[in-house]
Amino acid sequence: MLIGEYKHNLDAKKRLSIPSKFRKELGEGAVITRGLDNCLFVFPSAHWAKLAERLGNMPIVQQDSRSFARLLLSGAVEVEFDGLGRILVPEYLKTYAGLKKVAVVAGLYSRLEIWDEEKWENYKANLEKNSDSIAEKLRELGI
Repeated sequence: MLIGEYKHNLDAKKRLSIPSKFRKELGEGAVITRGLDNCLFVFPSAHWAKLAERLGNMPIVQQDSRSFARLLLSGAVEVEFDGLGRILVPEYLKTYAGLKKVAVVAGLYSRLEIWDEEKWENYKANLEKNSDSIAEKLRELGI
C-alpha cells in the first residue's frame, strides 16, 4: 500500500529519489505520466497495464474519453530506479507539473503523486480548509 508524504530534491539531471518504502511496493519499475491537478502520477507497472487497457478500450467517439486517454497515455513513460533509488523525470513532465527544486512524493494507495512543493502546500491548505464540505459530499456518495 502506497501511503505517506515525503519531500525530496530534484537534482540538476532531473532525477528524483523515491522513498525506499515506495520502491518496495513499486517493484522493479513503474510508469510516470501526467496526472490531474498539475501533478504527476506514478503507477506500479502491473497497475498501469490494467489502467492502460481500460483507457485504450474507452469509446473513441466520445471526446472526453479521447482527451483523458491522451492526457495519461501520451505522457506516460516507463521508469527504472537507479542504484540510489532515483527515477528520471522527463523534461516535459517536469514542465507540466511545474517542478522546481523540492518535490513532494505522496502515496495514494495504488499510485504516487509527485507535486512541486509550493503547489502541494497550497493545494493541501485549501483541501484542509474545505475538508468538512468535502466529507459531506462523499457521504452523499455513500463513502
